[in-house]
Amino acid sequence: MPPRYGKLDLAAWAKSAPAINGYKTEPWILKGARIVTLNMEIDDDPADNLLPATMHPSIPAYAIFCITNYPDSPVGPFSIAEVRVSGRTGVRPRGFVLRSFCDNENARRELAARWGYPTVAGEVKLYIRHDRVVAQAGAGGKPVLECELLDRDMISGGDIQYIASMHLARNNDDGKLVLVQVDPDFTFSKAERGKPRVILLDNDAFGAGANLRLANPISATFTTADVTLPKIRYICNPELPAMQGTTKVAA
Repeated sequence: MPPRYGKLDLAAWAKSAPAINGYKTEPWILKGARIVTLNMEIDDDPADNLLPATMHPSIPAYAIFCITNYPDSPVGPFSIAEVRVSGRTGVRPRGFVLRSFCDNENARRELAARWGYPTVAGEVKLYIRHDRVVAQAGAGGKPVLECELLDRDMISGGDIQYIASMHLARNNDDGKLVLVQVDPDFTFSKAERGKPRVILLDNDAFGAGANLRLANPISATFTTADVTLPKIRYICNPELPAMQGTTKVAA
C-alpha cells in the first residue's frame, strides 16, 4: 500500500496564512504556564483534507485540543486555544495547527511574526475545579470551543510528551509559503491526567468545516510548566513530502 499524504487545499489556506519575519527569532521563556491538552480520535478520511501534503496522516487519526494560560511573557499575560490535527513529517509525529485563538493583541502579533502561529482574536478561559479542569474559547461573544478534563489524577511530568506543532506561514523575506516546525521545551512542576470531554466545537471557527468529525476519546492532561518557545530549527515545503522538502535553519 502506498503511503498516504495530506490533501489540504493549500491555495485556500494560504489566504489566511500569517506572515513570519524570517526564521531568526530568539527564544521566549514563559514561566508557570498551565496547559490543558485533550486527544480525541477523528474520522480518518475527511481529516486528510486538514493536513498539508508534506505530512502523513496518523493511524488512527486524532485531533489535539490545547488550551494554555501564560501568566508571564515579554508581552504580558495571555491565553491561547488551538486545535491541531495529528500527522507525521517523515517518521516524526507532529500536529498541524488549524487556528489559534488568543486574548492578547501583542501576543497574537509576536507569535505570528516570530513562529508563524495562525492567531486570531478570541477570549480564552481556564477554570480549575476539584474534580475537573474546564477550558473555554470564544470569539466576538460566540463560543467556539468548550472542553474539560474529568477525574483529575496526579502523575509524573516524565509521563508527558507533547508533540511539535507545524504552522503554515508566509515568509516576509521571500514570500514563500512554508510549514514552520515549533517544538517547545517543557519543564514540568505538576502533571495530571484525566478523561477528555469535548462539549462544544465550532468546526467553522477553526477552519475545519465538515472534515473534523470527533470519535473516541483518547487521553487528557493538565500540567504546570515553564515553557521555552525555541529558535526555529526546521521548515518544510508544504507541497513536498517531508523527506524531500525539509530545510534545517538553526542548530
